[in-house]
Amino acid sequence: MLTALSRTATRRPLTVMLLWGLFLLLGFGLGTGVFARLSDNVPEVPGTESESAAQYLDELDPAGSSITGVVAGTPVSEPGLRAEVERAVADVREVAGVAAVPDPYVTPGMIAEDGRALIVPVTLEAGLEDDAEERTLEAAAERIREIDAPDVHVSGGPLLGLQMGERAQEDVKNAELISLPVVLALLLVVFGGLRSALLPLVVAVGGIAGAFLALFLFSEVTDISVYAIQVTTMLGLGLAVDYALLMLVRFREERRHTGDVVEAVHRTVAAAGRTVAFSGLTVAVSLTGLLVFPSVFLRSIGLAVAAVVVIDMLAALTLLPALLARFGGRIPPAKTPEDGEAEGRFFARVARFAARRKVAVLAVVAPLLLVLALPVSGMSIAVGDARQLPADSEARQLQDTVAAHFPPGTGVSPVVVAVRPGTDAATTDRLRALAPDAETRRLPDGGAVIELRPPGEADGAEATALVERVREARGDAPVEVTGTAARLVDFRHMLAERAPWAALTVLAGIVVLLFAFTGSVLLPLRTVVTTLLSLAAALGVVVWVFQDGHLAGLLGAEGLGALSLTAPPLIIAIAFGLAMDYELFILARMREARLRSGDDREAVVTGLSRSGRVVTCAALLLAVVFAAFMTGGFSPILQIGLGLTLAVLIDATVVRMLLVPATMALLGRHAWWAPAPLRRTHDRFGLREERPEQPREKVPTGV
Repeated sequence: MLTALSRTATRRPLTVMLLWGLFLLLGFGLGTGVFARLSDNVPEVPGTESESAAQYLDELDPAGSSITGVVAGTPVSEPGLRAEVERAVADVREVAGVAAVPDPYVTPGMIAEDGRALIVPVTLEAGLEDDAEERTLEAAAERIREIDAPDVHVSGGPLLGLQMGERAQEDVKNAELISLPVVLALLLVVFGGLRSALLPLVVAVGGIAGAFLALFLFSEVTDISVYAIQVTTMLGLGLAVDYALLMLVRFREERRHTGDVVEAVHRTVAAAGRTVAFSGLTVAVSLTGLLVFPSVFLRSIGLAVAAVVVIDMLAALTLLPALLARFGGRIPPAKTPEDGEAEGRFFARVARFAARRKVAVLAVVAPLLLVLALPVSGMSIAVGDARQLPADSEARQLQDTVAAHFPPGTGVSPVVVAVRPGTDAATTDRLRALAPDAETRRLPDGGAVIELRPPGEADGAEATALVERVREARGDAPVEVTGTAARLVDFRHMLAERAPWAALTVLAGIVVLLFAFTGSVLLPLRTVVTTLLSLAAALGVVVWVFQDGHLAGLLGAEGLGALSLTAPPLIIAIAFGLAMDYELFILARMREARLRSGDDREAVVTGLSRSGRVVTCAALLLAVVFAAFMTGGFSPILQIGLGLTLAVLIDATVVRMLLVPATMALLGRHAWWAPAPLRRTHDRFGLREERPEQPREKVPTGV
């Protein structure tokens, strides 16, 4: 298959480039329409109690969405301001699609005790179509913003989702503007020429276009989270550069053996292309673990990111060979082995040191990573609110203003208890007594709705504890709980229940792929263990910073007491896949050296000396991409960006340069062992590169 792809790309390079050009136009044209379809309904999980209760109430007691306006910064009882607010309230009531706007001057609780702020809640009609709802939101919000006061902000409900989507789009653009020039500068340093440096960026642009198009297509059948744009874009850009870098380095090596550019491309695809193909499949398999979860958010992210990985892989195996066939003759070959000896000597020296001092290296590095991972034991997740946004965002300013002028809990979503018909009065009374000022209303079928307002945040510890108390107090009565806190509780239960199955799915796929790649059963297990160590260390730092608040201010964030519920599963899935990416880069070179020399120990040194520079450069480029997404100020993306940046850097340095050679030396020749039946299976069906024989090269021996 790889041979067929390379020959097609080299025979018709202009056709391949034209097809990819059309794909880019489609991605940046049609694909960018996904920005208007983003959703912030992350914690919804079909089939859970909270969703069942929500559907029951929507059928019997449908209520429209609501947004909130706040006017502050001056005495709100001043006659001129009061008249202006009342005119605005009257105008908003006339907006098509608005169901109710209470008068804040006569409705209890709408004016702050200090008299310097008031709240204007706006409820929309139930059942509005998406376009009609958006028009209503914009018209109502714009009229409230016209009130002449020092502080006027509007957000909440679906408007908060729209504002998050706008922030996502802005952050993506800024991150690309920051990362692309830096990546280009680093590629210039790596290759020393503009032509070579531009090719990975061309492939990366294809990855970004693919990210947008994949998300747009998935948005036709499922909700797409506001977080999906940053996650898929950062991964699409980073992996595209990784794969192109690996292919270009190998192409320059092959150019040293043949003056025929097309033949060099074929050899490159046959050797490095195999690694790229396996890497893409491995990363995609790592992300399929997200499909085990019933959460629409996690499934959509898993599908979209896996699609982007496949697009990057195809671009590296088709578009890049076509570009090389057309322009590769102008790219200079790599240095001779003697000239490149100094470059490989450092990595060879590190590998020899780790192999000789294998026990000492393991005794130092493993405990260090475990110490960094300790905060994971206290990790907590939450849905989050506007505090996740930067301080200059309107939603954040509204929340801060309400918190400054109104009692704690004002505007907090209640714990909603759906009491179905047949529930006895004693149970209903017992449930009402769980929180002060409980509100009850009857339903048409004879049931009831009880709204319990917890102290603190809507998804805080008090709110989730209240959900658990309701579920304990209801006994066998037909009572269900919904609301923000209930959805969070159900989401946590879903993660705890499905996480082991997700892990088994991913590990089984990874072990099978790595066995097909290496022919060993021990290497996949060693790879999983060392990868989990680096992953846990990176996640531990994220908890320490964003949950506990240490050094969070340096990133423009704050400790929120919990991580965004989106961050841990995405960091784990993506970082695990990327770690496999680098592992395959190194194992490919080790296996190649072992097949040539037959020396297991020397194969480790040779493999690391030849792949160390590529892995280090790729990790640095990927870290730049991830770090660029930490400039936006959106806390969940900051968490994901920091986690992935640390995971990549730790994995490419501490793990691949120290733990890998140390563990390989500890295993010795057994590292490549497999039981006889599996060995025969691999000999018959295992995949290997079809690479022409080449003269043996001098390998950097180090000191």
